[in-house]
Amino acid sequence: MEAQAPKWIYYRQLFRSKFQASCIKAKIEDNWHNGYEIGPVVEVRKLKTNKYVVRYTYDE
Repeated sequence: MEAQAPKWIYYRQLFRSKFQASCIKAKIEDNWHNGYEIGPVVEVRKLKTNKYVVRYTYDE
């Protein structure tokens, strides 16, 4: 069985600062804390336009 590349879900907003994006990252991670599902992998990525985007994935 081959490992598939993760399917990323992008948050609907771009952020001017890494701090703003990190706050959303923390909220997404907290939603799965103490839940029944495996938590997502959440990343903050810097775009070429010097803005930040939050993306996450989870095991299906």
